[in-house]
Amino acid sequence: MKVVDMLKALSVVVCVAVASSAYAQSSDAAATTDAAPSAKTTKKVNRKLGLDVRRALSKAQGIDVSNIFVRARGGAVVLTGTVPDGAQIPKAEEVAKGVSGVTSVSNKLTLAQPNGGGG
Repeated sequence: MKVVDMLKALSVVVCVAVASSAYAQSSDAAATTDAAPSAKTTKKVNRKLGLDVRRALSKAQGIDVSNIFVRARGGAVVLTGTVPDGAQIPKAEEVAKGVSGVTSVSNKLTLAQPNGGGG
């Protein structure tokens, strides 16, 4: 009878050890999931921020957005393209900086050449 009791006790110990090990693994997996967002989520957030900046630029008075391209990555925004008036370059940067979620703006806008730059 002592052997049966000993086997019961041993099986309980093994069950507890396996259960705690499984719990530790699942909680570690949850911690890493929360710490690093998925690539899909990051892409979605970046796309939304870029669209928000683009929308703010289009609503701003005196900025021609037809040749302005916006790229967002992790709060950093890059403005590229051309504008017809040099005064629009710093104005576009200020508008972009005012959008919620923007941490920095790299302004690579240039002045458009008159008549398409031919010649």
